[in-house]
Amino acid sequence: MKLIAIETAAEACSAALYLSGEVSIRYKIMPRGHSELILDMVDDLLREAGLSPTALDAVAFGRGPGSFTGVRIATGVIQGIAFAADLPVVGVSTLAALAQRAYREKGERNLLAAFDARMGELYWAGYRVAEKELVVPAIPEQVGSAQQVEMPDGGEWYGVGSGWGAYSEQLEQRLEAHLLGFKAEIHCSARDIASLAAEDYLAGLAVAPELALPVYLRNQVAKKM
Repeated sequence: MKLIAIETAAEACSAALYLSGEVSIRYKIMPRGHSELILDMVDDLLREAGLSPTALDAVAFGRGPGSFTGVRIATGVIQGIAFAADLPVVGVSTLAALAQRAYREKGERNLLAAFDARMGELYWAGYRVAEKELVVPAIPEQVGSAQQVEMPDGGEWYGVGSGWGAYSEQLEQRLEAHLLGFKAEIHCSARDIASLAAEDYLAGLAVAPELALPVYLRNQVAKKM
């Protein structure tokens, strides 16, 4: 199958082209400016492969959680591509993609992925590696304080994502009995969005462009009083 995936929800901006299991990627860490770069990345990948958007089977995006602006950018861009080329869309959890990258690079099979959500909170979820070497949820996505983060029953777990940098002391104190370690300096990548999206597409989980919606987990952006 042929699929383009994009990710702009956090510090890294990336696009990936999935062709029958092979992935080409464009990736750049940049706190801002994702909207100016992401379409160029997509165009570059398609040009290199000699493909037009209409030759794809689907498109995919990191649906959140993450930066409100970044999630909106990814949603708008992918809907635009999908509408123009009449393609279905697969939305992938950015936390799942982060866990998938951690497995790909570190080999850890029990993963607690967490983004810094600001305002004293984290976006987090737990994942286990299952069939086809892809992560599946063990604890659903949620937002809350470090004191609310829980580990699934059984096994030892490895933490990944910016939330572990922002709240490392609190998380280690709470979870140390079953914590193997953590790596905060790891970013979500469109490579892993693409791998997870390809499986979801084959499972029939793609939707029409107008149904490809962001997942914020938290609607409030002002400081809680």
